[in-house]
Amino acid sequence: MAYDKFNILTSTAVPLPLENVDTDQIIPARFLKATERKGFGDNLFRDWRYHGDNTPKENFVLNNPTYSGKILVGGKNFGSGSSREHAAWAVYDYGFRCVVSSFFADIFKNNCLNIGVLPVQVSPEFSEQIFDAIYKDANTEIEVNLPEQTITIKSTGAQESFHINSYKKDNMLNGFDDIDYLQNIKGDIETFANGLML
Repeated sequence: MAYDKFNILTSTAVPLPLENVDTDQIIPARFLKATERKGFGDNLFRDWRYHGDNTPKENFVLNNPTYSGKILVGGKNFGSGSSREHAAWAVYDYGFRCVVSSFFADIFKNNCLNIGVLPVQVSPEFSEQIFDAIYKDANTEIEVNLPEQTITIKSTGAQESFHINSYKKDNMLNGFDDIDYLQNIKGDIETFANGLML
């Protein structure tokens, strides 16, 4: 399933400075019945966003009109817990294209990369700088430059580099998942296979 190409993203950000946000909090287990990637955004952080009667919890950041954008800035150890890929689907379907944290659970990180959400791991110090900038001014923009592998706080100019696997980077730049990548090099595979048969 192809997704939007990721190149340079400049956006305001939503702060969620909570540590150990696990996948059951990102998308509760009762919403895992669907097998398509659509509709999960409605239930992103469902139990944090809504009361039992489905009315919004005013004190949760996603219900606060002050904060918006395509970047979610989370606390340390974001995406821990079970390996459900639905958690990454929910993040993407809600509209986030990048999640920033000082540490990600590996499986969640890979699930994000597979569907077009860029997980950007920064130092704890830089994470604090981002939170400080957002709380100082909710209109603060963050620039995430995938080709250069940098993240920049536009208001201060503070910048840090981040790591990404070269294969996943190429896929994100082209909007490919693993199957799209294989289809894209189908000709090369066939040429190689034909050479083996000679």
